[in-house]
Amino acid sequence: MQEQLGIIDKKWDSSTTSVHINSLLESIQNASQQVPASVAHFLSLLERKILSSKKINVSMCQNITEVIIHYLLNTNSKAVQEESAAAVLLAIEVHSPKVVISNFWDQMNLQNLPQPALLRTLGKLILYQGMAPYIGATWSYVLPILRKAQTEEERLGLCNVISGLAINARNHILGNDDDKSMDITQEMLSFKACLTLRVLFNRWPLKIKGKVTEETLSILGNLFFLISPPKLKSQLCWLIRRLLALNKAGVKPFYIIQCLSQLLEAVDASGSGGKNLASKLDDIVVLLSSQVTWKVSNSDSLQNHKIALKSFHIMTRLFHQEMVKLFLKSMDGSDKSNVTLALKIFRDVFQEVPQNTELKNEVMQTIIHLIQEDSKTIRLPLLQFIEKLGTYNYFTLEKGDVVIDHLIKLSELGSTSDEETRELSINILHLVSLPRLITLLCQPIRPMAFVPLCKIATDIALKAQALGQPPYLSSYHLKPTEYPSPQMLFINLLLSSLRPYKLKEFGMSSLWLLYALHPINSLHPVINFKLGQVWTKEIPNMIQILEKHTEENFIPKEWEKRLLVFSSNSLLAIHDDYWLKDFIETVFTKIQNTSWLQQEKEKSFLYKLIGYTLKGSNDHNFVLLMLFDILKSPQEEELERKELQQDEWIKNCNTIYIIYSRIFQEIKSDMGPHADSILSLIIYNYENCIIEKDKELTLNYLNSVVMLTNNLANMNLPDFQFSFKIKMVYFMMELVKQEPTIFISNPIRQKAMMIIANFRKLKPPLQVEEKKELLKVCFKYIVALPPLEVMQKDLSPKESQTTENLFRDTLQALRKMLEGLVMEMPNWIQNYLEFLDTWLNSQKDHERERALWCGVRILSFTARKHNFYVDIEFPQLGQLVKLLAILCQDHVDNISFLASQAVYSLYCIMLHKKKLDQEKKGIWEELPNKEGVYSACVFHNDTSEIAKAFAEYFTPKQVTNLVMTAMEGLIDSRAKISLASGQLMNSAMEERGKDVLKVDQIVDGIYDRLRSQLEPATRRETLQAMCSLAGNNAHNVMTLLLKRPLPWERINMELWRVFGTRRKTTINVLQLLISILEERHPKQGFKEMSFRPVAVTCALCEMLSGTTCKLALLELYPRLLLAVLNHVYWVIEQNVPQNMVVYRREDMSGTKSKAFDPVSCALEAVKIMLTAAEYYGVVSYTDQYRGWDLLSSPKYYYMGVIELTSPCSISQSPSRMPCLLALPAPSNSWTPLSHPSGLVRNCDPSILHRVMREVKPLLYSMEDRQKIMARACFVQLLWHQSVAQTLGENFLSHLSKWIREPNLIMKEIGLRGISNLALHPGQVGTLASLLPVIRSFLKEEELVAVQAVKGLRNIICYAEGIVTKRAFCSIANQLRPLINDERDQVRISATSALSHMLHQVYKFRPGPKTRNALYSFLVPLLISIQDNNIEVAKVCGKALIEWAIGIGWTSLRQTFQTTIITDHVKILEEACKCLVSTNQSQLVGKLLFQSFGFLKSPRPFIRAAAITFIGQTVMKLNMNEIYEEDVEQLLNALQELNNDPEESIQGLVSITIKKMETASYVKTNTRLHLRQNLKVPVFGVKKRLFKNIKSKEEGKKKGISKLSKLRHWKMVSLWRSSEDNTRQNEPSRTNHQLFPRRILPQKYLLNAQDLDKSVHQVQKELKIS
Repeated sequence: MQEQLGIIDKKWDSSTTSVHINSLLESIQNASQQVPASVAHFLSLLERKILSSKKINVSMCQNITEVIIHYLLNTNSKAVQEESAAAVLLAIEVHSPKVVISNFWDQMNLQNLPQPALLRTLGKLILYQGMAPYIGATWSYVLPILRKAQTEEERLGLCNVISGLAINARNHILGNDDDKSMDITQEMLSFKACLTLRVLFNRWPLKIKGKVTEETLSILGNLFFLISPPKLKSQLCWLIRRLLALNKAGVKPFYIIQCLSQLLEAVDASGSGGKNLASKLDDIVVLLSSQVTWKVSNSDSLQNHKIALKSFHIMTRLFHQEMVKLFLKSMDGSDKSNVTLALKIFRDVFQEVPQNTELKNEVMQTIIHLIQEDSKTIRLPLLQFIEKLGTYNYFTLEKGDVVIDHLIKLSELGSTSDEETRELSINILHLVSLPRLITLLCQPIRPMAFVPLCKIATDIALKAQALGQPPYLSSYHLKPTEYPSPQMLFINLLLSSLRPYKLKEFGMSSLWLLYALHPINSLHPVINFKLGQVWTKEIPNMIQILEKHTEENFIPKEWEKRLLVFSSNSLLAIHDDYWLKDFIETVFTKIQNTSWLQQEKEKSFLYKLIGYTLKGSNDHNFVLLMLFDILKSPQEEELERKELQQDEWIKNCNTIYIIYSRIFQEIKSDMGPHADSILSLIIYNYENCIIEKDKELTLNYLNSVVMLTNNLANMNLPDFQFSFKIKMVYFMMELVKQEPTIFISNPIRQKAMMIIANFRKLKPPLQVEEKKELLKVCFKYIVALPPLEVMQKDLSPKESQTTENLFRDTLQALRKMLEGLVMEMPNWIQNYLEFLDTWLNSQKDHERERALWCGVRILSFTARKHNFYVDIEFPQLGQLVKLLAILCQDHVDNISFLASQAVYSLYCIMLHKKKLDQEKKGIWEELPNKEGVYSACVFHNDTSEIAKAFAEYFTPKQVTNLVMTAMEGLIDSRAKISLASGQLMNSAMEERGKDVLKVDQIVDGIYDRLRSQLEPATRRETLQAMCSLAGNNAHNVMTLLLKRPLPWERINMELWRVFGTRRKTTINVLQLLISILEERHPKQGFKEMSFRPVAVTCALCEMLSGTTCKLALLELYPRLLLAVLNHVYWVIEQNVPQNMVVYRREDMSGTKSKAFDPVSCALEAVKIMLTAAEYYGVVSYTDQYRGWDLLSSPKYYYMGVIELTSPCSISQSPSRMPCLLALPAPSNSWTPLSHPSGLVRNCDPSILHRVMREVKPLLYSMEDRQKIMARACFVQLLWHQSVAQTLGENFLSHLSKWIREPNLIMKEIGLRGISNLALHPGQVGTLASLLPVIRSFLKEEELVAVQAVKGLRNIICYAEGIVTKRAFCSIANQLRPLINDERDQVRISATSALSHMLHQVYKFRPGPKTRNALYSFLVPLLISIQDNNIEVAKVCGKALIEWAIGIGWTSLRQTFQTTIITDHVKILEEACKCLVSTNQSQLVGKLLFQSFGFLKSPRPFIRAAAITFIGQTVMKLNMNEIYEEDVEQLLNALQELNNDPEESIQGLVSITIKKMETASYVKTNTRLHLRQNLKVPVFGVKKRLFKNIKSKEEGKKKGISKLSKLRHWKMVSLWRSSEDNTRQNEPSRTNHQLFPRRILPQKYLLNAQDLDKSVHQVQKELKIS
């Protein structure tokens, strides 16, 4: 076709315009003889040629138009050709639009509708701008046929035409300059559009949904614009009613609302809506509202949403008052969904509503009502509507403060609103004016709202500066009653900056606002410049300081001083005494309104600020005046002071301790004994000298001891043993125990721990029990304290702050003590942490947080000290890691943060320990810097990373403990904790699963926990953990799971499914399962059988059902396939009852389950395995040919294996039919895929070679099932060329052995292998020597005979030249009887093989011997073609075609190809006719004699078919030319069946004999009569049919001269010519007449119909299948 198109393109360049167009038109006229692509190309060329031509005459345009229209009318063209044809007509329209449209009018017969293709094309043509003069006429033609359209295609075509007319007319009305004037007035156009509208709605079935309704609604919009506005408005009511009815009928909403939108748009074009539309507003609003969605989900809903909103815009523009009332009414309703929808729509159309005072008041009243309800359902749409109001200055109204307060409430930090609502509220507040925001900041507001408002004001100010509009506030300050003064604003922001870390951002947001507002006052430009310079320099530095520090390391005093300096510099820059005076007055006002109890820090700062203000003034008079005012002003302050009262003894004691400390500092000699004595005196003095031990006294005492022990710890006494150290530690513990556990009011705990920490450098070190007791006491009396908020309850602010500072200092003392213990004995870190277990696992948040804080301090301190050269062991590392990992997911943020810090510190310790171990072993390996890989942030966000980081440091026992403890956390009620436990366990299993101990306990534990209701994410992690465990401990895990009773519950199957999700696990598990299947299992009864292999197949069904196991499966595919197939045979041998359920499988919906017995379960495993490997064609092929039924049958198991591995495609192999017929019918029908086939065709060659390697060791297995399965696979693999031609393999030797075995199955398998082996080049020569052996199998049992036939077929078909012909002749005698064998499949197979052989033999020009062999097959084929088995008839028909080709009978070949196979009568008649016409009497006689043998067949059908063949042949012969002896022999052969046991055959024989005798008698008498009249000699006419009979006249013929023979020939010719004249005068006869009418009288005439009825009756009576 490409060459043809290329030639056409070449002609394009060389020919003239008219010649080329005519040639193209000729090609298009012959479209039926062209391929569709060629026609489309011709049309495209024609279009290009027309467009490139400057002018085409009218006659040519007429010719082209007629051809194209004729093509559209008479050709079922596709869319592409139709588009191309329309393009040609459009091109013609440019030259002569009148010709095109007139031709279309000629086709529009009012009595008959034009074809849809013509209508579609007209719809496209009418859009052309030059068609304006024909719009009216075309519309007049269309209107009558519009009423007659019946089919959907006709109506759709008319829709295209109407659409084109309406669009073209509308474009003309809109005033296109290029358009010509129309042939219709606007009034008439309006009338026709209105009439069309009525016809469409009244005559067409628009009450139901469908393409016609949708297309009609699509074109109505253009019609609306053509109708005059008064007329259209009068039609609105019924139009809207019809649209609403269509909506109820289920038409797609898009078409309805699009039509409604166009209707409204047409009405809107007139400028007013009218009463009719106003009366339908409610209905329209309901319809459109259903299409307005709050959240668009897909493209369809988005399109409907946009059109509906467009319609609302139009209605609001036309009826703004009515629509506003409807919106407000919906917003006041109780249905929140309607309120949401009304807010959405009203916000979108708000711009269409004229703004006036009355409207604003009504809208604000409604909005305030919704705000007061505060419904979360409508909160977001309400905010969006408020945002719209803000753009129209609604916030400046009287009630705008209510809206602003609502927005501030929603934008507060920590508010209950979601993040989206909070962000939207903040964005809306940006619409509030900056002075209004500043006023709000200077008023007492909630702290949570301060930071957001500051940021908003800052953004507004910065944006104003970026636009060149500095945010000067001077004009607003002229209204002191409305807006705050600059002094008040400055003071408020300074006070807010005083506590910079309040709510994290108090100070920073205040400073940023100051930075954005400079200069505050704009009265003096010079001052403004200086102030701006100061703030530009200092504020960023102050913000940078805040960013670098945190609340913990921040020093408030230094920050306060910096603020005062900043204030002083600012006031110096202002340098305006009047401004300063107002500033000081404002400060006094602020002081008077501040309470010491609540804002002590702020009040103190204000006093200092006054001093800095006066310091900055250079006017002494002003300073004196301000001081006078300060002294004069009433200051009511009460400062409570306490005089410390101490006994004289305490003073003396302190003095003595101070002296001791000084001595320790100065004296460098050995002071150990003296220091030990001093310690003893300290204890003695406290216990015996102090009678009344109050808290104050104890604190003073402890302060002195702290100083003393601190100096003592700094002394260098490495070897001295302090005997009173231990007693001093216990003494400190007793002091701690005396403190209450419900609050903290003094630093006794702190001082005691400081003293203990000072003892860390002194010997002897504390023993295990002593440290244990010490830590228990400290943790109990510090960690177990109530939360700080509880302890601060009912306290004054000062007391509250004191308590907070006291608790913080106590924790720091505890930290130092813990660090001292670590320094004293680093290898006891694990024990220190164990003492915290009770509080780390506490249910109280504050206890967990404090305990974890202690743990972090221990671990972080240890991690920082890299100079530890002792082994820091963690015997319970697994439990510790688990505990910390779980805490990383704690719901308290600080706990999770601290836990991640602890994990990271522990990891650093383990990494350092690993380096030390390598140094000790002399390994200097450069370790990667893993400290940079992991961080606390990584551990905080991902629990699984924790297990991965510590995996290499776990011992088997530790990783086991980790898994066991994590397993306990799976059932935690807290979702995050249970998920973290699952993730930790999964990662640990994945990294170190092979080292896990107690596998059985872990498996049972996980199984039990899976029974509980775990969260989905936790369940997934748990299953993955089990998967990792199975991948590393396949034997143990599989043993436990396979022992569970069948059928398994859902959890067990879920576990097996997850084993197929990871490649490593899948491979390990599959290897174990394969080994179990490969074990030798003896044949037993089902009561004694082992169910372990059955459980393996159940496991495979679940494990391979996923989609991720393909690659792993392919690695083990050959071995797994053979193991499962071997198991199928084994389980069949057990004779298991079918009602034994071992496996249940749920359907896709999970509602129903299918039960499987052991056999069906094994087959299901094979199916799932093939599906998992993506061999879908194999599954469908095996389903199609009932391979699963074969596999489940003990007798035909080997056939099932053959079907599974079969290389066949669509055509069904005849070899499978005997076994399929023996099986029960399938329960359900299944439609196969397009080209299914077995494994050999689907598998990659590399897979096939691997399968062959697995099969070969099993070929001579001692177990029959393995041997049968292996050999069946072996022979099927030989089909593949790459396998069959493997170097060094002698496959034929195996096959030769197998065909000589007595077992029929082995013979069949061997013959099948020979058949497959013969398919490949180079094999036929070797296989040809086996022809005699293979021929001997043709008489064997059915399946063996079939395979022998296939083997002979392949050997002959793939041989070449003389080998093919010799081989065919050698097997012809043995193959011929099989054509009519009594076994159906043998007949089918033999006939099919013959067909292929004949095709191959014909290629090499068969000689005389081969032709004789070919002739011998004609009669068996003609006998077999009459078989009622359609399959036999089909293959026989193909064989007859190949036979006719091979023998050279061309006419017979055409007959066979064109005749229906079931019309065997015609086939037989034509074959006999062709046979007789050859004039080879000896051949005819030979074939008739061959048919005599079929008359003796025991099968009645064969005898009847042979009689039919003889009758048909004889009726084609001229019996007068046959020797009487031959005729007698024919009659004798038939007369032998007169006594046939079948009465129908007797009747058929009787009729045939009678007609033959009658014909012979009549012909003889007629010939004698002719001889007398014409004197025709009787010699030289007779023919011999059978060689074994000699006539008496034969000898006489030898003496007749040539002249006599010539005369005889002339007389015969004269006689025949007279017969021909007689025949011409007779009336015409049908082709089915069998005997010449000129010979037999009417009563003796036997036509073909009589004979057909006879044969049919015989077959019917015999009931031959």
